Amino acid sequence: MNRFIIAMQRLLSITIIFGTTAAISIVGRADAAESPQQSSENIVSMAFGWPFLDPASMETRGGTTQGTKVTLAEAPSAAWNELQRPGLDDREKDRQAILAMAGSYRVSFEFIESMGFTEDYAPSRPYFSWATEHVRVLANTPTFVSLQHTLVMYFADDEVVKPMVMKHWRQDWTYDDLDLYVYRGNLVWQRVKLTKEEADGGWSQAVFQVDDSPRYESFGRWEHADGVSRWTSNDAWRPLPRREFSVREDYNVLGGTHAITITPTGWVHIQDNRKLQVGVESEPPRCLACELGVNRYERIDEPTLQEPADAYWAKTGAYWKEVRSAWDEVFRSRDHFQLKKQADGKKLYEEHFGYAAEIEEAGGYDTEAGRTHAQETIRKFLATP
Repeated sequence: MNRFIIAMQRLLSITIIFGTTAAISIVGRADAAESPQQSSENIVSMAFGWPFLDPASMETRGGTTQGTKVTLAEAPSAAWNELQRPGLDDREKDRQAILAMAGSYRVSFEFIESMGFTEDYAPSRPYFSWATEHVRVLANTPTFVSLQHTLVMYFADDEVVKPMVMKHWRQDWTYDDLDLYVYRGNLVWQRVKLTKEEADGGWSQAVFQVDDSPRYESFGRWEHADGVSRWTSNDAWRPLPRREFSVREDYNVLGGTHAITITPTGWVHIQDNRKLQVGVESEPPRCLACELGVNRYERIDEPTLQEPADAYWAKTGAYWKEVRSAWDEVFRSRDHFQLKKQADGKKLYEEHFGYAAEIEEAGGYDTEAGRTHAQETIRKFLATP
């Protein structure tokens, strides 16, 4: 049994979510010394929660795996200081804000329903998960920045000193982007064109799954005022996140807006979501509930995340580059497509991660074989809606 299968079994045993914005993440509680657990008798309500319900019925769901202690960074990052430098023009200030998201972080994901629209509505339990990950810069030009997230997890109960390392989600930022690929529901993505007037001065954020398949793309603008840099998106649809996919069958699209704010020691991603049931085109979508999400990226000094992440990418990066190139060709050549849930009895991430694990274990990479595998794998999962 290779390391990929072992890692995936461990992930599945403690709960997997696809993305904050979509991707795989390990859930787990922060060290008890930093985040003491309260009994239900001591809980009155959560902020923006449901204060008149039985507290026990609204306990957070999520994983219980313990991570090792982390040391939070106290000083502002070099990226934050660069963002504050006088004389930056608007586009460069935007780009520096995006680059400030790179680094090593403790990440928390919190979601709670805020209102419902169905008969006899009752809110679902809030959600909390936690992970540590490293965000690396894959590409950096004046008009394009690509940031790759990598999970680097140290477990408190693990006798193995080495962390578990796994490719996570990716975000691509494009300035004055005229060509978006947006989610339409039912695993269908479609090209949408913006006019020059609509795109002027803005940045698109394209978010990709752990296997580099698309998740969603939205468009927005950065604002820099009162010492705060914040990007706010338009409304965009995306597939169900794994935190919901495994427990909910009553809705199939998550719609909403995003606000990303840079802080001196990290960044915060706030989501204002709608849980939608989307059927055929002749039927309008139906909103079941609204949800608030707060994802905090807190920069850490210890444990080290960059070295294990760098080691993984040194071995597998060439293959994942071929996967991205294969998807770029899909985006160039198709105006829309649908993704199959499975092909030959496997999911898309299983095909890619299995191949990457073989490369990692072999310690070598055949460029032509990797390119062929990436292209053929993606091709067999594509369908015409």
